[in-house]
Amino acid sequence: MSLGILGNKIGMTQIFDASGDIVPVTIIKVGPCVITQIKTSLIDGYNAIQLGYDINFKKSLNKPQLGHLEKSNIAALKYLKEYPVENPKLYAIGQVINSSLFKSGEFVHVSGKTCGKGFSGLQKRHNFARGPMTHGSKNHRAPGSIGMGTTPGRVFPGKKMSGQLGNTNTCIKKLQIVQINFEENLLIIKGSVPGKPGNLVNIIRMTNNNL
Repeated sequence: MSLGILGNKIGMTQIFDASGDIVPVTIIKVGPCVITQIKTSLIDGYNAIQLGYDINFKKSLNKPQLGHLEKSNIAALKYLKEYPVENPKLYAIGQVINSSLFKSGEFVHVSGKTCGKGFSGLQKRHNFARGPMTHGSKNHRAPGSIGMGTTPGRVFPGKKMSGQLGNTNTCIKKLQIVQINFEENLLIIKGSVPGKPGNLVNIIRMTNNNL
């Protein structure tokens, strides 16, 4: 169990380390997040805290969402995320969580939605081989047969076919924090992070339980 934080991907660049080598990095704007709810095993059955991120206009939230935040006297927040913790007594409603949660050199897990690539065919989506391009062949990028005939008389579930590519949740594990800008709440992480610039990401500190 480890506390995390929400943020937005800014983009990628490269920096030079102490030995002069080029390091590809991703810059992420994290927080500040506000604790909107504290859950305990006595009342809720488990220990966790709920973080809110990104100030939002009230008109874009429905009444139950607004009531949940107004109960804790907190401004309307666009995103809410729960994190399991061992001791919820260490936290308080309204407490701000920012980049000071992390330290340079530690490893984190970063999850988010991948880039959406729309409706894609078999060659792009599943790396299928194409058909012959000459000698009168009319099967260049066609799917071909998708199943047997009378028996079983249907297509089995899970058949690889054309469809939506990308725009799925994924997690990149064990990314190292190279630098931290505490004034701007920026994390500079070695490697790539899911999604396009501006994408919402979830950063979780690594512990022995989430290796």
